[in-house]
Amino acid sequence: MREACHVAALVLDETAKFVRAGISTYEIDEVAGGLMAKYGAKSACYNYQPTKYFPPYPGKICISINDEVVHGIPNLKRVINPGDNVSLDVVVEYNGYIGDNARTLLIEPVSAEQRKLIEVTESALLYAIRFAKEGNRVGDISNAVQRIVEAEGLGIVTDFVGHGVGRSMHEEPPVPNYGKRGIGPKLISGMTLAIEPMVNLGSGAIKVDKDGWTVRTVDGKPSAHFEHTVLIGKSTGEILTKI
Repeated sequence: MREACHVAALVLDETAKFVRAGISTYEIDEVAGGLMAKYGAKSACYNYQPTKYFPPYPGKICISINDEVVHGIPNLKRVINPGDNVSLDVVVEYNGYIGDNARTLLIEPVSAEQRKLIEVTESALLYAIRFAKEGNRVGDISNAVQRIVEAEGLGIVTDFVGHGVGRSMHEEPPVPNYGKRGIGPKLISGMTLAIEPMVNLGSGAIKVDKDGWTVRTVDGKPSAHFEHTVLIGKSTGEILTKI
């Protein structure tokens, strides 16, 4: 898991350096795919099909822009513009294990509201990781995210959640970004979780495009997404997808 997460973090960090106004999301996806190959990994997203009702996912990574919350599909015609917020979600498989991480980038010039959205979402993730320790419960992580986000008047996406991660991309237990302290599965040292706040500038309500994948805010306001794979420790969570 450490090796897989290190590769995932490298791919995300190096892909992020290519994101700029004028480049298409298809080009960004190609860069990410090339980096995975360079490090001997492969995309866990490409051709992923959770059930027969979903079309296979066609990208190496997910690239979501502005009101797209998650699962945006790379497209040659989708070009990054000044003022956009761009979320990159990178999931790799390396030697049979999964590394999963995401971050949202700002393409200047951006509004003060966009900047606040990004800062609060990342802060909520880092705060929640402090509760990812042995003896706590999933609800302690969930509640930590909720407290930070709602204190700033932002909307929490409740239809999509974090999750366990290991040999598969999505494992038990689910890790919501809202909830009560002291409830849910007990955290045990050695568990690995993908903790991933998805936060909207408006309400938390979302909808899914006809492509079956792209998730958007109902009100059309921007969204942000930050994620780390975290190892449950004795005293706090350890970020495995940290450069």
